[in-house]
Amino acid sequence: MQRSVQALLDKKAEKLVVLNLKTLNAFAEYFVLASATNERQCQAMSDAVELAMKAEGRRTYSHEGYSKGAWILLDYGDVVFHLFHEEARRFYGLERLWGDAPEETQAFTKTT
Repeated sequence: MQRSVQALLDKKAEKLVVLNLKTLNAFAEYFVLASATNERQCQAMSDAVELAMKAEGRRTYSHEGYSKGAWILLDYGDVVFHLFHEEARRFYGLERLWGDAPEETQAFTKTT
């Protein structure tokens, strides 16, 4: 997953957050949230995540919202990527909904 997080940063993702859902009995282990300044950037971020995950032998179970680009969801089972246009991110407020989840962004953005 670190490769995918780096791919998002390479595409200039804003407000990147990794939430650990393991202790919340959630359907996924991690949510990765990132914002884009426009729909095209959101689509480019989605493409970059898919390439990075494919390089690790992973494929999506579900891929939603690409054509509109306001909120793209990439479900890999244990990790779900939520890529938002900033307005959509504010509207849906996933950070508020999953506020009990520990944030682990730094663990996935460290460079070695």
